[in-house]
Amino acid sequence: QVQLVESGGGEVQAGGSLRLSCEASGSMIGINTMGWFRQPPGGKREMVATISTAGATRYADSVKDRFTVSRDNARNTMWLQMNSLQPEDTAVYYCSAYITITYSDDAVPYWGKGTQVTVSS
Repeated sequence: QVQLVESGGGEVQAGGSLRLSCEASGSMIGINTMGWFRQPPGGKREMVATISTAGATRYADSVKDRFTVSRDNARNTMWLQMNSLQPEDTAVYYCSAYITITYSDDAVPYWGKGTQVTVSS
């Protein structure tokens, strides 16, 4: 069974940094685009950053120049380096990935359970 597990969340003061990790495990033949999403308290889930298998990245305007997404395809792992964190970055951060289970399947999205990031002022 495929699982995505996030780690690295926590509480930091404004201006601080955190590094989130997302590891995919289970039986699969490939991982396509991976991404980080977040859902602030009382808010909607929004895209933070995505990265293709080839390493092409895309960021939300609110995190450009502060966050960096990266991945290691051999380790089925993705990271999100978050610098200059602000209170408005407080949210549950979710990892997502399009994963192909067998050669006869299309890639489908999987989600992790999320990790809490809290930024205090």
